[in-house]
Amino acid sequence: MTEKSERKFALAAIAVSIALSTTPALAAGDKEKCYGIAKAGQNDCADANGVHSCAGQAKADKSATEWKYVAKGTCEKEGGKTTPPAKSAK
Repeated sequence: MTEKSERKFALAAIAVSIALSTTPALAAGDKEKCYGIAKAGQNDCADANGVHSCAGQAKADKSATEWKYVAKGTCEKEGGKTTPPAKSAK
């Protein structure tokens, strides 16, 4: 790896770290989790059933187990739910 590519990689890693560390702050105060409204690839964090553990990994639009942060009080207006679906028995 060249010095230039190492620098780009380091800057990208820092940017990702900052972005991930600010996500919980968005949940505080005037935001709430809204299940069932995220579009594919636009969820904010882990699937409710543990299928994946990261943002942006939703495979389908409006999956009941995927969620996004929305302004408090707007979730149900957008067609979502503020509680995760019941976990299926294995």
